[in-house]
This record gives sequence, structure tokens and C-alpha cells, in this order.
Amino acid sequence: MSEKIGPLVLTHSQAKGKTWAIFRRRIRRSWQLYLLLALPLAWLIVFQYYPMYGAQIAFRNFLPGDSMWKAEWVGLENFHRFFESPMFSSLMTNTLGLSLYSLAVGFPIPIILALSLNQLRDGLFKKTVQLVSYAPYFISTVVMVGMLLQFLDLRHGPINILLQALGKTPKHFMGEANLFPSIYVWSGVWQYMGFNTVIYLAALSTIDPALHEAAVVDGATRLQRIWHIDLPGIMPTAVTLLILNMGQIINVGFEKVYLMQNPLNTATSEVISTYVYKIGLIGGITNYSYASAIGLFNSVVGLVLLIVANYLMKKLTEYSLW
Repeated sequence: MSEKIGPLVLTHSQAKGKTWAIFRRRIRRSWQLYLLLALPLAWLIVFQYYPMYGAQIAFRNFLPGDSMWKAEWVGLENFHRFFESPMFSSLMTNTLGLSLYSLAVGFPIPIILALSLNQLRDGLFKKTVQLVSYAPYFISTVVMVGMLLQFLDLRHGPINILLQALGKTPKHFMGEANLFPSIYVWSGVWQYMGFNTVIYLAALSTIDPALHEAAVVDGATRLQRIWHIDLPGIMPTAVTLLILNMGQIINVGFEKVYLMQNPLNTATSEVISTYVYKIGLIGGITNYSYASAIGLFNSVVGLVLLIVANYLMKKLTEYSLW
């Protein structure tokens, strides 16, 4: 077998050796860049790809302390157990409900805020709005939940004190299951709105000002310029973030949900991630394989949603991740 390169005809082994020689020369010429790449690549392999071999626990009857390879192979038994569990429907409903609620509210708000701020001139008001909206992003999840519990406290919370002052009956916000989704979602919007707005403002800054100048000369209104210039300009960024959010639609954050849970709101706050924690780590050593199966199911569904969202966005908007 041979390969033609220019006027020469090389054998397969010669062509392979030539390719490796070119690769080695590139490494010697740009070894600093490859050295910088080595650290994140090593992290990716060690902490993301290497642990994947443990996914086989989901298909075995594994007990801690035993060899993983010697554990009994049970196939899809753990998955069947989860699908037939009475918790399956409520877990999927709560998980998808919180995710879709967060996506429906949390995705457009940063875009609207970014478009609004982009229309303002640089000044004290614009900088103040940016600072106030961006500051909550630096609050940790534990502190955020602690603030929520204090603000919504039945007896001493400012919200209930205000309700009492208005002649209303105090409400146990964290104890009502139907209020949990709204508290979770809107507090998340408040915390991450400013950070996402910065991403869209960065995308808006790349739009050529000459487009707006030409639109003004042609008599376009501000709303028309936003619709026909700004929105198309940030569309690639918005589509990318939407696809990534779709991939995470079933992975509701564990920490915040778990910290906000209590026996009164479990009906709407129990999601897959918290259930896996309770079953796998708190429920006993006999449930490791069962919890692993649930976690693997969660990851596979997220991967499928990511691929489907990427395909749909490519068909609808011509923008995609790949």
C-alpha cells in the first residue's frame, strides 16, 4: 500500500513516519503551548474519563470492600428497579419541572437585561445596575440558602413581618410544597442573571457600530435596531448557551435543592440528584449499584437531550456546537 505525496510515492509506513516527524517538529517549535495544554488535558483524563470505568457498578451487584470485577453481573436489573419504583414518576416530574421552569424564566431575562443595558450610555446608572445584578453571583450556595431561610422565616423573616404590617397572615414559605419551585427558580435567576448578562454584553460589543449608524440614518427606531441588529448579533451566543442548558435540563443542582429541602416540601423538592445521594450514601451499602444506575440514567438522558438540542438548533438557526 502506498501514498502519493507530491511527486513522490511513499509506502504506508513511510507516510506514517513522515507524519510523526512533522508532529514532533510542531511540538519542538511550540512546546510551551503543548505544556500549557498538558495540565487541563491531564485533569480531563484523570477526573472525567478515568472514573467512567466505575459506571459498570450500575450493571453489577456491588458491595463496598469487594472487587468491582468480581461483583455479580445483573445487567439492567437496577434500571428496571428504578423504572418500576413508585418514586420514578415524581422524581422525573420534579426534576423536569424545576429544569424547564428555570430555563423558561432564566434564559430570556439576561438577554432582555443585556439588550436594555446596551442601549444606555456609559454612566453611573448603567454601572450601578451592572454591579447590583452581578454581585449576587459571588454568593455561595450555602450562604444563598441561608439568606433565603432568614428572609422567609415564619416568625422573624422580613417578608412575613411586612405581611403582618399589611394585615396579612404570615406564611410558612419553605413549608409549602407548591411554593418551592418558584422560590428555587427566582432566587437562581437573581443570583445568576448578572453573570449571564455579562456574556451577552460581551457579544453585543462585537457588533459593528456602523450597522446602528446606518439604521439610524434610514430612520429605524430603537426597537427595530434591537430586533434586526442586536438580536441577530448575539444569536450564536444565545444558541450555544441554550444547547448547553438543554443538556443540563435533567441535572438539577444538588446542593441548593438539598439545602432547601425539609419534610414539608419534599413532594416537589425531591429530584434525581438528591434521591441518588439519599439512596446511595445514606440508604446503606447495599444500594450503591442502584444509585449508580440512577445516576447513569440521568447522565445518558442529559447526553441525548444535548444531541437532540444541537440537531434542532442547527436545523432551525444554522448555529450549533458541532
